[in-house]
Amino acid sequence: MHEDPPTPGRTTAAPRTPVQAVPAPAGIAPGPAPASPSGPSAGHTTTTIERGSFCLARCNCGWAGPARRSRDRARTDAAEHLTAP
Repeated sequence: MHEDPPTPGRTTAAPRTPVQAVPAPAGIAPGPAPASPSGPSAGHTTTTIERGSFCLARCNCGWAGPARRSRDRARTDAAEHLTAP
């Protein structure tokens, strides 16, 4: 009788997609970061991450928004995080 060799285990995690930077809110001109950050969003960098059919916003401070089906709503969550006190 012939046996096939064992196959490596499959993971159930969805493949990760590239991270996209969230554009700055309207009225803020793009440019280099200030030498001494100030304000509520000092040092915060938000991105959106796609997992399957969901998109969520994340920040380098550890904050993560809820998973959304709308990419636009996830970007809005990120913008609101940057302006929150």
